Amino acid sequence: MSDRTEKKSYEGRSITVTFEAGRCEHAAACVRGLPEVFDTGRRPWIRPDGADAGRLAEVVRSCPSGALQYELVDGGETPRLPPA
Repeated sequence: MSDRTEKKSYEGRSITVTFEAGRCEHAAACVRGLPEVFDTGRRPWIRPDGADAGRLAEVVRSCPSGALQYELVDGGETPRLPPA
């Protein structure tokens, strides 16, 4: 049995996403926000290279429980999307 407080990292080319299962409220904001990255039916269920790092960071920030976090690989500033 796995430790539900353990953080698991999913590394992409420009962004790394971490997930802490014990904090997750299963609101599915991530799955609705970027189903091409977050897919609970496949393994690994998080694929950071499935979307632009800026968009992915935005969806991770919308996680209501804070179970998802991210870090940019280059350590730079948080990517922002251009105005629509």
